[in-house]
Amino acid sequence: MAVVVSLRDMVDELQTLSHESNAYLKKSTGKVVAIRDDDFEMVRNMEEFDKIEEGDDGQIISDLDEYSDLETEFFQDVKNVLLLDDDYLKLPSKFDIDEYEIMERFCLSVSDEKISNVLLAKIRGSGAFRRFKDTIYQCGIEEDWFRFRDEAYKEIAVSWLESKGFAYADDMNRREKSV
Repeated sequence: MAVVVSLRDMVDELQTLSHESNAYLKKSTGKVVAIRDDDFEMVRNMEEFDKIEEGDDGQIISDLDEYSDLETEFFQDVKNVLLLDDDYLKLPSKFDIDEYEIMERFCLSVSDEKISNVLLAKIRGSGAFRRFKDTIYQCGIEEDWFRFRDEAYKEIAVSWLESKGFAYADDMNRREKSV
């Protein structure tokens, strides 16, 4: 059976990336894993690092009794990424996604020409993201923005997944995300 990746999970991770984090797709499960730079450092420094293993049945084997199963599984994912395990593919990073361009496209898509022009003016120069966010709330179009942004990230995710040959579930309406 082919692995199916959740678009909602992938979009959620892509939208929350920072300059200090990356996300990876575990090819064997379709799970998306976000890892911060300090997570790599923590796992590198763990005395128990070499004791984290994945058994033949896929279960995590470790002496990390003080950690939950989810934490131990996460440590295993981090360890595998560090070891360049080919089961993990790096997703587009914060640097690969042009959020400014997404904002600009949204401004141009607003049907009210006056609001569109105000938004376009607000995204020029330093502080553009803050001014943009303040203005969409003042104009009462924040839900339009969130839908537009979700759709833009969905397009990025679909394009990436298709280029890598992965099947995906279009579960974007699984839950509403508010930021």
